[in-house]
Amino acid sequence: MTLSSISEKPIGVIGAGNFGTVIANILAIHSKVLLYARDERVVSQIRDKRENRGYPIHQNIEATHDLAHLARTCDIIFPMVPSAHFRTMMRQLSPYLHPYHILIHGTKGFDITLPPGQTIEEIPKLTRNQVKTMSEVIQEESVVVRVGCLAGPNLAKELAQRQPGATVVASHFNEVIQVGKRLLRNDRFQVYENNDIVGVEIAGVLKNIIAIASGALSGLGYGENAKGLLISRGAVEMVYLGRALGGDLKAFLGVAGIGDLVTTCNSPMSRNFTVGYRLAKGEKLNDILADMSEIAEGINTVRIAKKCADHYKVRALITDRLYKVLFEGMTVEEALEFLMRYPLNVDIDFL
Repeated sequence: MTLSSISEKPIGVIGAGNFGTVIANILAIHSKVLLYARDERVVSQIRDKRENRGYPIHQNIEATHDLAHLARTCDIIFPMVPSAHFRTMMRQLSPYLHPYHILIHGTKGFDITLPPGQTIEEIPKLTRNQVKTMSEVIQEESVVVRVGCLAGPNLAKELAQRQPGATVVASHFNEVIQVGKRLLRNDRFQVYENNDIVGVEIAGVLKNIIAIASGALSGLGYGENAKGLLISRGAVEMVYLGRALGGDLKAFLGVAGIGDLVTTCNSPMSRNFTVGYRLAKGEKLNDILADMSEIAEGINTVRIAKKCADHYKVRALITDRLYKVLFEGMTVEEALEFLMRYPLNVDIDFL
């Protein structure tokens, strides 16, 4: 596949949530786009009203409910599906995929494999063999070889408003990176490249933990000094955990790491920030989740990261306290008090 030929066929997007819809609109600036929605009512709304989730739909976008049709029509596919449904989606898509397909996903979450009959609540620790990134799920479930991911400070609402933004396209294959840049880059959207796809994926996942904690700080009424402390210590924790899970340090210091972390920790538009904020205001986790239209990936990430940190004996204080808040009844105030009193002397010790 040459760069000059990539716009001849439509580009596939799987998932018509906020991010999938916005990415489809960005792709539609340069290409025809086939947008898959699981719900046929969403497909009908896009076709009839040219609108989805409050976003106008570009004229170059066609909606479909047929994964087989999408795979036959599109050589390049962007899966934008929550991690909880990602492997199931890949198993449905896989029979229609060939080695010539390129998949560039935009999902910031982990997939876990557990012994039959067991749940994550029953497992005390998790190893890297049980925790997979979405690129690894794609390769496990399909014949696709050329895989990439999107990561970075990609708040859907700002991208939809054509505010300046950036993303990272990461892949082991330079061809995938160049295809992603060619399709996505425009005068308001910069695209950077990175060949450490696993590191970039892990950074994008782990930052959601710190975003929940940041929302909780804001919910308690704390100011910028506290947030600066949290973000800087959160970045250190991301590096510790990320390296234990196989990521390279550089992935955590770039746009997909620090860039995404700072953005998400400062934005009420972030679902994870919102969860933390509402927890600090005294709401129950189940009530918050029932009220949200899309999944906050950070909730499950806290659970997984805590069990990985325990296995690899990584000190992850923010993750540990957040786990206790989310799943063991600790109050946000108690967690914060513990973090402020914990004796840490060394600022940075990984460079």
